[in-house]
Amino acid sequence: MGTSSANPLPPYQTAGAERFERPDVHAGDRLSGASFASRSAAMGCTGAAGTAHPLATLTAIETLKRGGSAADAAIAANACLGFLEPTGSGLGGDCYAMVWDPQLKKPVGVAGSGRSPKHLSLEIVRERSKNGLIAPYGAISVSTPGALDAWWTLHQRYGKLKWSELFQPAIHLSENGVPLPQIIGFQFKRDLTLYLDPSSGVEETANAIRTYAPGGHAPNEGEVFRNPDLARTYRMIAEGGRDVFYEGPIARTIEAYFKRIGGWLSCEDLREQHAEWVDLLVTSYRGVAVYAMGANTQGLATLQMLNILENFDLRSMGFQSAASIHTQAEAKRLAYEDRARYYADPHFSQIPISWLNSKEYAAERAKLIRPDRILLPVHSGHAPSHGDTTYFSVADVNGMMVSMVQSNYRGMGSGLVADGLGFMFQDRGQLFSLVDGHPNLYQPGKRPFQTIIPGFAAKGSEPWMSFGVMGGDMQPQGQAQIILNRVDYGLDVQAAGDSPRWHHEGSSQTMGEDLPGVDPRGVLRLEAGVPEASRRALIELGWSMGASDGGFGRYHCIEHCMSGPNRVYAAASDMRADGIALAY
Repeated sequence: MGTSSANPLPPYQTAGAERFERPDVHAGDRLSGASFASRSAAMGCTGAAGTAHPLATLTAIETLKRGGSAADAAIAANACLGFLEPTGSGLGGDCYAMVWDPQLKKPVGVAGSGRSPKHLSLEIVRERSKNGLIAPYGAISVSTPGALDAWWTLHQRYGKLKWSELFQPAIHLSENGVPLPQIIGFQFKRDLTLYLDPSSGVEETANAIRTYAPGGHAPNEGEVFRNPDLARTYRMIAEGGRDVFYEGPIARTIEAYFKRIGGWLSCEDLREQHAEWVDLLVTSYRGVAVYAMGANTQGLATLQMLNILENFDLRSMGFQSAASIHTQAEAKRLAYEDRARYYADPHFSQIPISWLNSKEYAAERAKLIRPDRILLPVHSGHAPSHGDTTYFSVADVNGMMVSMVQSNYRGMGSGLVADGLGFMFQDRGQLFSLVDGHPNLYQPGKRPFQTIIPGFAAKGSEPWMSFGVMGGDMQPQGQAQIILNRVDYGLDVQAAGDSPRWHHEGSSQTMGEDLPGVDPRGVLRLEAGVPEASRRALIELGWSMGASDGGFGRYHCIEHCMSGPNRVYAAASDMRADGIALAY
């Protein structure tokens, strides 16, 4: 392909190339720490933040410096990310958070998960679905946005600054615009292309084009993007609080829009949306307390994997060895069979959580893992009788730490943008099951199975890590790998995230998250940094190896290193994303 002299390209790259390929080039040398680490962790004594966009991280730090709490900073950063990273978050999505409360000396959880429309029946969902799966885009997949109410709930308990102050940075950025960074820019174009496909099932695309591709042109990497509609929406929320969105003019605009396009989301659905404070699930992994969201999320899968893996000496197997990766992937397969069978909204189904999270059950499941072969077939346990995303973390001077995840689910969401509001509605409803008798079966007013999960770990009565690995079904797999890298292999907070990851696909499912393959082994994908000897040994064991596709999640973490007058935070961010971590 030719290039113009005005915009020359180096000989190893072509115009339109998605990636810069140089497989012979490896990470540079470092004087200290892991040789593969991309950089050192950011360290400070007063506060820290790590997000998927540098400007959101700066906003969080500036909010802390103005006297805001970690909760204030998290809300301000999340509002910015709704503009800066619409491919992973926004007002149309859901939100979960864990907060280390320094007064209570324990983490607490808030679940901001929206429910399905009350006037959308199972019969209509089945009529509009294909091959037993709910369509990924369009009004059929829209559930009530829960993010803003989660922010409000968090602020009511832990906020220090005025609610209106938290939205000023996001308003400024939305009005004035920012250049699109590399990863977000790539996802921007990919997602918009999907929505504009006539087979996507999106009823109305004019508003999405007007908002994200003005003039029909999706901005390229480095081009300035603005969203004045979102700025106006944020101004209304800043002045009117939660109710302007869920009971006021924004709610009425949303209802009118869905009536016009033949959708179901209504003022009634919005008015009845309320986040809830929830008890967290917890397990102990080699003396470290690891917490997870329960509710309707997949957080339990992280704990189930760790409970199974605690039965093996991973350290002696060796870091990035075939034996270690094989054992981890088998633990994932076992945990995800239970995920497919049992996980759902506990308000509608009785889920045997205590049994699934027990050490006794994990020990029985661990006995199924063989070092010399792959388990075939793999089934869920039999319960005793009686079911795309942004992550970020913030910590403040008082010891509060917030681990927050927010998402519109697949891509930027459903493809639907209400008139003049500047944000896309989530397509989280795609994760309902249509199988009769399943705990996650679609019902009106029910919360769908949720993939988004923040992470948290503690040592004794002290917080340790506020962390997360965003990215669909990769999240429990990634969280478990972070814990193993820290606890079993002794990596520091940055190297633990930079370490090459594995990702297994193809576990059983009923909600459309994992894609079921013909091969009962599924597909194991390894990042390029995994040793070639380990890759070959895994293939010899019988693993079906897929190509590295970039689907290994994106990590942020704040470590609470020391307590008392010499408290130290260490903040890490993922080299696989556009963001940064800062501390001061």
